[in-house]
Amino acid sequence: MFKELYNKTIQIAGHRKSKSILGFISFIESFIFPIPPDVLIIPMTIARKNEWIKIAFIATLGSVLGACLGYFIGYIFFNEIGLRIFEIYGVDNTSFLKEKVSSEGGVIAWITLLAIAGFSPVPFKLLTITSGFIHFNLFYFIIISLLTRGSRFFLIAFLIGNFGNTMKKIIEKKLLKFSILFSVILIGFAFFIYKFLNNFIS
Repeated sequence: MFKELYNKTIQIAGHRKSKSILGFISFIESFIFPIPPDVLIIPMTIARKNEWIKIAFIATLGSVLGACLGYFIGYIFFNEIGLRIFEIYGVDNTSFLKEKVSSEGGVIAWITLLAIAGFSPVPFKLLTITSGFIHFNLFYFIIISLLTRGSRFFLIAFLIGNFGNTMKKIIEKKLLKFSILFSVILIGFAFFIYKFLNNFIS
């Protein structure tokens, strides 16, 4: 099923309303859709290299808005909707996470997970829904989602827009290693964000 969805998503990249579709897919991917926006961003940027900023912006905006909806689902409708989405991905109940995030160490760990999921192939949707369920700080959530999703989509669009098909092949073959490397960097970055925001607010 996922392979069929992947192929259909690729075909959409050539549609005249591909930007609107990109925004929609970026939106629903943040809380339920299994195919990441990158699948559309890459061919769209190859076709419209001078519009890579606009393409990345649309994907980022759609993704962050979708993340907020995912947060809302987890906050209000976790048992009614959230659990159903988790079941699709074979994940059990996450109620035990509430206790883990109650301490400062738990908050830092959750920010780290959000940063990793926002940039890497880890299912971002599971973190957006669970963030709402555990009542994670909404301000932190939006900032981290914006920074991680934005950096991922803008970086991919920039590389494809400026280096074309050569970079496309590298990204497609090395995406996992590439994401792991940046995820490690983001762990330190997430810790810095948390400390900065915590000092700023207090």
